[in-house]
Amino acid sequence: MPLSHPRRSALSEQVIAALRNQITSGEWPIGSRIPTEPELVEQLGVARNTVREAVRALAHNGLLDIRQGSGTYVVATSELAGVMQRRFTDSDPNHIAELRSALESSAARLAAERRTEKDLKQLDALLVRREEAWASGDAEAFVAADATFHLAVVAASHNDPMTAVYADLSEVLRDWLRWDVGEELTPETYMDHARLVDAIRAGDREAAAAEAASYPFTCRPDHPSRPSRPGRPGGPDRQQGAAASGG
Repeated sequence: MPLSHPRRSALSEQVIAALRNQITSGEWPIGSRIPTEPELVEQLGVARNTVREAVRALAHNGLLDIRQGSGTYVVATSELAGVMQRRFTDSDPNHIAELRSALESSAARLAAERRTEKDLKQLDALLVRREEAWASGDAEAFVAADATFHLAVVAASHNDPMTAVYADLSEVLRDWLRWDVGEELTPETYMDHARLVDAIRAGDREAAAAEAASYPFTCRPDHPSRPSRPGRPGGPDRQQGAAASGG
């Protein structure tokens, strides 16, 4: 990631762009701790103050979270995603479920109409990955696999603005799913998504839309409390006896 002969007048902007690229490219995934300040100074070949200024700028824009005594962590992949997460972090989970249902049902209807063979292969592969993540018993791995699958469904709509909006909401939706799934995966809370893929493959617009629209309401517990963000103390306990989970 070293910068080659940066111009002094644009040095700060170049460092910000370099760090942002590490995030948007997935080199630094959400939840990961970025290299320390001395490490970034060495990697970029710039002064410590310049690195500090760039990190603070990205933290201000919502991409990074500076945690004293722990390090700096990636919390969003774009400025808008960071804004979305801050804006909706304390929203009623029922409202998040309604938003997710509206977006995903519309996207699934379009996906059934517009999907390509490449899209179908991607959905099949991600469905397998989702199953494997569930079988592993790792709740966080399942959340990641499930979220990636649903984003692929939206992307199969080939509606770029809709896909971009959904991607910017991804961490809000992941927080909601973490709350719904809880810390342990249990057999009675499993939900199969094969019917959605089958409907998209068959070009059945209404079946795909209905299937996608139902997930947020059949998988969540009817819990009035707000979902807790990872690492935030005092979050609500998962309601027992909930309907099938796994968004």
